[in-house]
Amino acid sequence: MNNQLNNDTIVALATAPGTGAIAVLRLSGKDAISIVEKVFTNKSQERKTLQDKPGNTIHFGLINDDETIIDEVLVSLFKAPHSYTGEDVLEISCHGSQFIQQQLLSLFVRNGARLANPGEFTLRAFLNGKFDLSQAEAVADLIASNSTVSHQVAMSQMRGGFSGKIKILRENLVDFASLIELELDFSEEDVEFADRTELKNLVISIQRIIERLVESFEVGNVIKNGIPVAIVGKPNAGKSTLLNVLINEDKAIVSDIPGTTRDTIENEMSIGGVLFRFIDTAGIRDTSDVIEQIGVNKALQAMQKSAIIIYLFDAHQLSSRDIDVEINKLKEHIGNSQLLIVCNKIDTENLVELQKEFAGFENLIYISAKEHLYIEDLKTKLVAMFDSRTINVTETVVTNVRHVDALRKANSSLYKVMEGLNKNIQSDFLAIDIRYALEALGTITGQVTSDELLGNIFGRFCIGK
Repeated sequence: MNNQLNNDTIVALATAPGTGAIAVLRLSGKDAISIVEKVFTNKSQERKTLQDKPGNTIHFGLINDDETIIDEVLVSLFKAPHSYTGEDVLEISCHGSQFIQQQLLSLFVRNGARLANPGEFTLRAFLNGKFDLSQAEAVADLIASNSTVSHQVAMSQMRGGFSGKIKILRENLVDFASLIELELDFSEEDVEFADRTELKNLVISIQRIIERLVESFEVGNVIKNGIPVAIVGKPNAGKSTLLNVLINEDKAIVSDIPGTTRDTIENEMSIGGVLFRFIDTAGIRDTSDVIEQIGVNKALQAMQKSAIIIYLFDAHQLSSRDIDVEINKLKEHIGNSQLLIVCNKIDTENLVELQKEFAGFENLIYISAKEHLYIEDLKTKLVAMFDSRTINVTETVVTNVRHVDALRKANSSLYKVMEGLNKNIQSDFLAIDIRYALEALGTITGQVTSDELLGNIFGRFCIGK
């Protein structure tokens, strides 16, 4: 893989497909400059070729296919190793016509480049030491970020926040591993170079950090994919209306007929920089309708998978005693989810009287989804319910399933190291388990890799990145 990447020059569209004001094509590789020079005419008065120009410069000119002018362009020149990939890189800014884009791609391929694979530019950056593997993966997360928090987490990881912590853990463990390995060379003399007490303390310290990182994945996962919020309640409580108001779109059908919603409906909305994934559900009630019952079952399943549950009720329909009964019914399905009770349809009610009726319910929110009353209070409450610690991205947060799996494997090996230390087993057995822990941590940053692993990771990137 390495030889092919170093020998080939690749090209791809770096901007989104389609027509726009401008488009950018990117080339990377040892022949990138010479390929562009074959077809580029610099409109400046200087006679220097692109190869003679300094890196980090921009040049205005024409791209020609023989006698035919394809476009006026800007060529951004980056010379190895001071580029994104660590190779010579040129970025061609052209007019955003899809025809022009395809003409330029075809022209560069005919002159010696090949079309890039998904994620191949970032893969080259990794192989050339510009990123470690976890930083490279954060590039994809940054591109996919859709809220303030997910953007901040991805940026922190891309800048080495997570990989820096893993590097420190691994270096500390390597120091002891080398002493254990040294003992194996003097096994016949029965000497110990690694202080077992210090090693125990180190393993305990590393395990605590790993466990904290693993725990952060629950937070990181919802930051990355959105906090699931199930909107539940009896039929005609206004759940679909509330969903439409929260997402500013008529996504769910609204009707006075009970049981209109038969399936779950999902949509996302960023509130206060946090991405929420709202799930409108079927009204929960006893029913003989087979289809409606399926919807009720799906509503209960959505509750179990949600971080926050909005229990919405109609101020005209239920008393405080009724709410008590309904909440007790729901508790077996709520699990660890946070519950927010919301009183809807207050537009024709005396709010003071309602507040007296439901005074026993702490932090109950009063709204009118139809009239958009106090919706902002509801949004503020939702952000507050998402634990403030989870929004604090100054701490390292794990968002990648592959990373958390590697951390768990490392922790499992470290437990075996502790068992070995407590049983005073021989150095060679300790060394094996330490190696396994080091290998697991190494897969996170790319110190331990395989072609299959790299293919799986970078194959999910967009082409051009």
